[in-house]
Amino acid sequence: MKFISKKVMFALGLSLVVIGGMQAQNPTGKRKIDGVVGVVGDYVILESEIDKTLLELKAQRIPIDNLSKCDLFERLLEDKLYAHQAVQDSIEVSDAEVTSFMNDQINRMVEEVGGIERILSFYNKKSEEDFRDYFFDIVKQNKLTQAMQRHIVEKVTITPEEVRQFFRAIPEDERPTVGDEVEIAEIVIKPEISKEQKQKVIDRLNEMRTDVLENGASFFSKAVLFTDDKGSAANGGFYSITKKDPFAKEFKEVAFSLAEGEISAPFETEFGYHIIYLEKIRGQHLDVRHILLVPKPTEKALEEAKTKAEGIREKIMNKEISFAEAAAASSDDKDTRQNGGVLRDPMTMDTRFDLNKMEDRELYFLVNALKENEVSPVSLKTDHRDQKSYRIVTINKKIPSHKIDFVDDYTKVKNMALNKKQEEELQKWVTKKIKDAYINIQGEYKDCKFRNNWLKN
Repeated sequence: MKFISKKVMFALGLSLVVIGGMQAQNPTGKRKIDGVVGVVGDYVILESEIDKTLLELKAQRIPIDNLSKCDLFERLLEDKLYAHQAVQDSIEVSDAEVTSFMNDQINRMVEEVGGIERILSFYNKKSEEDFRDYFFDIVKQNKLTQAMQRHIVEKVTITPEEVRQFFRAIPEDERPTVGDEVEIAEIVIKPEISKEQKQKVIDRLNEMRTDVLENGASFFSKAVLFTDDKGSAANGGFYSITKKDPFAKEFKEVAFSLAEGEISAPFETEFGYHIIYLEKIRGQHLDVRHILLVPKPTEKALEEAKTKAEGIREKIMNKEISFAEAAAASSDDKDTRQNGGVLRDPMTMDTRFDLNKMEDRELYFLVNALKENEVSPVSLKTDHRDQKSYRIVTINKKIPSHKIDFVDDYTKVKNMALNKKQEEELQKWVTKKIKDAYINIQGEYKDCKFRNNWLKN
């Protein structure tokens, strides 16, 4: 979601099953049934769902040699159980969150395969609307599954002594190898957005607002054509929100101040400038549409930012100031400047980045050629919101590939120990809930050798 507050961080979905470590098994000797093969609560599993998931894994180049249909079926049973219990426990996932995530995924798929038509063909859907309805339900269930898992493990903690015991229990010859890593620091210089550029955006939003209110123009169409929130563009800027949803504070304040059918005046959040159309009030939920416009820096402002960054780099190279001091004094990245510009891996929150797993490929190519304490040239940076800035990067430390060490790799060891404890908690939960949930397994899948007692024998 383009304008969810940066302060809110969603926990990652936890996996109870390590797919690659499962033993392959296949139901044999029975004719394949095309239809419902399993039911958990109100959720059904279709044979086609299993086949489609296998195809998707292949398309993503995920190894499936050791993954049987029984393995996959059991994973789907678990996912349905989590989602079913989330509904029973009134754990909510907002349509806004689902829609935003869905739109981002569809946009990414379209970019990768070259068009929506190829996606419709793969999923055997007649129209984009049919596919979006289908995909919405899948994403909603996945979000419910993740929300339930987070709820189960949210109170699971780990003590230093437990971490120590976990590490000691791993035989030395079985301790994992950590790949080549680097500790990175960065200085970011953002171009100034002039008052004139901001006013242009405000004026444009006012023009669109007037056109809708006075001339009957379509807010939906304008959002599709002009919004900078690509996550909601395809749906005409639509979100269904509540006061608890993690939108920017200003966005919620404006939305909940509107009357049904009203369009707000332009207002600012950390993401840019918006107008909101309140389409419908449904109890605690608001159905809104919005248009986001982000002021763009001028070429002159970009050039000035680059010149400033080059001046900072020159001072660092001339030993007039250290990289950390320059970051604290000049970096526009408020999240890192007080820590000398040191970056953290967003997946692990560790200051060490595994070079082979870096998701930011621009950053990877920038640091891969650097030596320890070497300072990169000034380079253009484009973030996930397509905002441009200039950056200077250095490698504070290079750590060669090595066997995991308790002291040097404590954050990793702690995460491993915590994950194991969380998985154990999830397993206990699944074992308990299977006893109470309605579960029905059909056809050849009754012959699977499950890890859990889904057949309630």
